[in-house]
Amino acid sequence: MDAHPADAAAPRIAAAIGEPARARMLYCLMDGRARTATELAMVAEVSPSTASAHLHRLAAQGLVTLLAQGRHRYYSLADSRVAALLEALSLVAGGDHRFDTQAPHELRAARTCYDHIAGALGVALHDRLLALHWIAGPAAGGAPYELTKTGARGLGALGVDLAAARAARRRFAYACVDWSERRPHLAGALGAALLDVARRRRWVTQELDSRALSVTPFGRRDLSRRFGVVLPNSSSRRVGP
Repeated sequence: MDAHPADAAAPRIAAAIGEPARARMLYCLMDGRARTATELAMVAEVSPSTASAHLHRLAAQGLVTLLAQGRHRYYSLADSRVAALLEALSLVAGGDHRFDTQAPHELRAARTCYDHIAGALGVALHDRLLALHWIAGPAAGGAPYELTKTGARGLGALGVDLAAARAARRRFAYACVDWSERRPHLAGALGAALLDVARRRRWVTQELDSRALSVTPFGRRDLSRRFGVVLPNSSSRRVGP
């Protein structure tokens, strides 16, 4: 019997991800932002020429895409499926991603994990959504969540486009073990929609080319009022009730 094409592709993709420098590059791109080969070389701690070779291999396996803009060449993850694969690998590894566990305090306090809220803020929101019975399900890495009727009303009132989230060609809602907090935050289409609302409501702001999210003074008040999430003034302290 002839081998399925995926049988041959899977080992090549695994080998491409498995090299430490390439893994650093891929996880750096998990915030959804494009970066140059020079920036990724610094992340991977390799020379620019070595970084270019690594990126060429990642592109050949369909893991990253290249956008040329003038003299600059920007790399980003190919699509959300690659991000989901990287998240799944982190879960299999026990949620112990050594690059983010050594992240600066501002990244540990609040950051993006591809397209959803991570860090202490993401974990605190996840815990409150469970406590308020807006979502239901086992809080374990990769476990799916159901949106309750109460949650649908509450999130709909905030402006979350639940119909679009359900129609997305991806998992709707699931627990993603946070690399720095070692506890779950909310991922999936619903997690992405919640991040979109957080930005539109100006709960958080994000600087260009940074994964860190800054909670605005209004965001602190509104998150406390709506969810009971109390945020410390210092980013070095833990976020949560």
